Order: sequence, then structure tokens, then C-alpha cells
Amino acid sequence: MEGRRASRAERTPLFESVGESLKREIAGGRFASADVLPGERELSEMLDVSRTTLRRAIAGLIDEGVLVHRHGAGTFVRRNPPHVEQPLSRLTSFTEDMRLRGLTASSRVIERGSSLPTPEESMMLDISLSETVFRLARLRLADGVPMAIERATVPLRFLGGTEPVVESLYAALEGSGFRPVRALQRLRAVVIGAAEAALLEIAEGSPALHIHRVAFLGDGRRVEFTRSFYRSDTYDFVAELTLSASARARSEGAAR
Repeated sequence: MEGRRASRAERTPLFESVGESLKREIAGGRFASADVLPGERELSEMLDVSRTTLRRAIAGLIDEGVLVHRHGAGTFVRRNPPHVEQPLSRLTSFTEDMRLRGLTASSRVIERGSSLPTPEESMMLDISLSETVFRLARLRLADGVPMAIERATVPLRFLGGTEPVVESLYAALEGSGFRPVRALQRLRAVVIGAAEAALLEIAEGSPALHIHRVAFLGDGRRVEFTRSFYRSDTYDFVAELTLSASARARSEGAAR
């Protein structure tokens, strides 16, 4: 029996054994302080293997999702992302959502500026093609972990005619007196493309949620149009369902 186990171990490729060793080091908290792996030379000396074997082991762990490589920055230990349950019945900003959950919200600006709207933006916001809009595209993070990509468009007049320099777009709208009070939101499942996957630090082809939202003022005017990609491993959107009044009445009548 021991001979057969030894034979199987001998047939295990060296790079796979090195990968298992690295996983044990990661699980033991060896790289927890910085999350980034040491350089190839240091790692190969630590594990007593060639750099070629080490590269194959690291590539395998990237494929497994244990590590993530960021071009120009290095190879990092993938942290478990926060998991959020988001009620569909509540209209709040990302910053507010994360604060309510004890998470630190941050953003990385992808695009920012004012220009004329696209035909889609004009239609969704019910404005003319000659009205100036403000666009803000951001990578949204919670405790430093990428959670969503949001691309918001707002008629510039609702921001006082100037581009806001704030973390929360909803706070800027509230400050100018145009905080939305309701929204229509549509969700659908998609397969994430290469550009979005790189920003969200997930594998290309991973499942994600694609969300279109149009937000309204109290008088019915459309104030915001946002398109978002949310990581499916970080978000659960929750809706409470109730019987209609007529169905409840029939149910109560039958119970009597």
C-alpha cells in the first residue's frame, strides 16, 4: 500500500506539488501582511525549485482563483470579497450601502466629464440631444475589493451646472436639491467581457449582473441613468413579495 502511494506521489508533477505548498503558505497567513507574493527569486529559493517550475505553479494558482496577477504590479493573494444582500426596494447610493454594512467604500474613476448625450442617454433621460450631461464611470470597491462598475449619466443642470468633486453622486444631487426619490431598475445575467473582468479582478467569462437604472425626481423628471456590472459572487439582490389586496381578500375569505 505504501509503495503504491509513493508511486502516485512520484507521478505528481513538481509544479503541482509547489502549487500545493504555496497554498499551504497562503492558508497559514504567510503573505497576509502585504497580500502580494515575493519576487520569483525569493520564492524559488524559499521553495527550492527553479523559476520555470515556480511560474507553472503560480499560473496554476491563478487559474484556480487563488492568486490574481495585475500587470505592472505583481501577483497578489486573492482575498474573499465582501458579500452583500441588497434590497431591491431601497434607493440608496453605493457609499451609503457600504457604510450601513460597516464596510469602507471607495472608488476609482474610469471616466469623468461633461458632453452632449448619446442617443440612448437622451432617450433614457428624456432630454434633447443638445442638453449637456455629466458622466461619471467608476470602479466601486468595498474594503479595497472591487465590487461593481458603475457608469452614471446626469443632466448637468441637476448638478447646478458644474461638475461635482465628491465621492457620492447622490450626495451631490441632494446638495443641489435634486435627490432622486424613486427608480426603475432592470437586472439581467451576463457573461463578463475582458475589459470589465480586468477591472473587477475576476476571470473573463465569469457570470455577472448587468443593471440599468433610471432614477426620478418627485415631479417625475428623470435625473439619473446608470449602467452597472456587479460581481455575482458579491451581491444578492433581495425582493420582498406580497399577495395583491384582492388575492389576500380571497385567501382570508377561504380561511373563514
